[in-house]
Amino acid sequence: QVQLAESGGGLVQSGGSLRLSCAGSGIIFSSTGMGWYRQAPGKQRELVAFISVGGFTLYADSVKDRFTIFRNNAQKTVSLRMNSLKPEDTAIYYCNAGGTLRTPAGQYWGQGTQVTVSS
Repeated sequence: QVQLAESGGGLVQSGGSLRLSCAGSGIIFSSTGMGWYRQAPGKQRELVAFISVGGFTLYADSVKDRFTIFRNNAQKTVSLRMNSLKPEDTAIYYCNAGGTLRTPAGQYWGQGTQVTVSS
């Protein structure tokens, strides 16, 4: 059974930083593309960042140069470092597994973690 467990969400002031982590189990982590998505109230879920098996990364334009995705295959974790946070980054952030560079959305999802950025 695949499980993705997110952690690290919370409340932060505008301009602040947070780091999200996702621990994966039930998958061959080192052979699995991993990503982060987010969904704000009233909006569709959107890709934030993706990292391939080979370490190639994709970012949404809105987070480029502010967010960094990285993976640790030994610990089976994928993390998202978020700097210079803005109120519009407020959303539930979901860990995703199983995607590729061509199709970043994989079939496995975590439960989500809330990120709230106050102005």
